[in-house]
Formats: sequence, C-alpha cells, structure tokens
Amino acid sequence: MDLLAHFNFRAMPFTREVLVSELFAHPQRDDITDAILRIIDQRMSGALIAPAGFGKTTLLRTVRDRLPEVRYDVRYVKVTSLSKRDMCREISAALGLRSAGTYPSLVRAMQEAVSHRVADDGVRTVLILDEAHDMRPDVLSMLRVLTNFDMDSRLVLSVLLVGQPPLAKMLRRADLEDLTQRIAWFGSLRALSRAEVTAYVDHRCRIAGASEPPFDDRAMATLYEMGRGNPRATDRLARRALETAHRAGDACVGAQHVIAARATLQP
Repeated sequence: MDLLAHFNFRAMPFTREVLVSELFAHPQRDDITDAILRIIDQRMSGALIAPAGFGKTTLLRTVRDRLPEVRYDVRYVKVTSLSKRDMCREISAALGLRSAGTYPSLVRAMQEAVSHRVADDGVRTVLILDEAHDMRPDVLSMLRVLTNFDMDSRLVLSVLLVGQPPLAKMLRRADLEDLTQRIAWFGSLRALSRAEVTAYVDHRCRIAGASEPPFDDRAMATLYEMGRGNPRATDRLARRALETAHRAGDACVGAQHVIAARATLQP
C-alpha cells in the first residue's frame, strides 16, 4: 500500500489482473484478434504461435469476450503432455461430459455432444487448446479425428491451437500433414516496438490510477532494451523497478532502478 500511495496508484500496476476492456490495444493485436474471429465465423480452425510472454492468453480473453454466448460455446483447455485417452478426458471435462472408458468412445461422445449442440440450440463449440506445444504428436493428430464430422462433410467444431514456436515445428512433421491441412489460418505475435513499449507502460500505469507514468525517458528506453518488447518480461521488470525506486525513496523510476531490478530477476 505504501508503494501505491508513493506513486499515486489506485491498484498495483503490471499484474495479470486486467479487465478485457482495459487490455492494451495495438494494430497487430487487433488484426490477429479479427483474423481469429473470422476463421471461427467461417467454422474453420486455426493456430496462434508466439514465444512465451507475448500476450497469447490475454488475446484469447479478448476473442472469448467478443464471441456472443448465444452463438458460441467457448471451451478452454490448458494442455499438458498426456496420452490420447487422458487428453480426451481433459477435453470431455471442459465440454461438461461424463468421461467414457475407451479412446474411441471418448471421441464419439465428444462428437455427438458438439453435433447435438449445433442441431438443438444452434450453438457452435469453439475449443481452445493452450500450450499446445506440449502436446505429443500422436495426441495432436487426434484432432484430425475429432474434427471429422459426417465423412468431412460438415464443419461443426472450430479448434484453436495456441502455443510457442515448437508447435510450428511439430506441425511441419510429415505424419501431421493431414491435420495441418485442416488448419485454415496460422498467426503469430511479434515483440512490441520501442514506441509500443512506451505506450504499453503508460497504459498500464494509467489504468492503475496514475495520471502520469512514474518512469522517466531513460527508464522507458531501458525497459525496452532489457524486456526486448516482451509484454510479460516488461511487466515483471517495471513492477520490480517500481519497488526498487520506492525503497530508495525516489519519486520517479530511472534507468538505474530498472538495471537494479533486472539483477534481482535473473537466476
């Protein structure tokens, strides 16, 4: 609380607790969001691939928020390295289904549930698989079966694979070509530019209640150089720099505070 009062914040800045309406917007993020919404509207599947900390999960929150509940049932699964049957159980649980005993019966139950939801309520299921780079190739190939409805004559389920760069490498495997051909869109997030990092830090400070960000120009430049445009890394560094400046009794965060903060964040 002393830190908040020291820098005139209402809430702690640079945390993950941000409303969808308060997320930082910039053209690339908006373009990716619109692209994902388009492929879902077209009843297709896609893949979003970017390094850790680039904002994939926060972007997914925006996508989910913009899909009307009367038309879409969005289900989210955070992937771990599981067998086909165990992954099916995870997806079944996300869909609210009672788990069946065998892999074929699990797949059949999931397909029937998704099909009935469309036929009975006009609601299409969107399955988001986050951290998909952790999936085993044989489990990833399962999605080809899961999205095959009526001998591939119906587009019922949209799957969005989200993961780090190893996912792209895995999708280039010859044994996954059939699955890759079912993915209609591939997208990626880039690092923020220097100007975008400045705008991002300013935005995060203002939604936390500050009328002006307590970082001077050199601190902003250092945040960009050390955070390399990675939003999550920038958050951690900026928050620790605030703590460092507060302990020193300084009213403004300078480059020296950012440098000192970086030293405490390294292993």
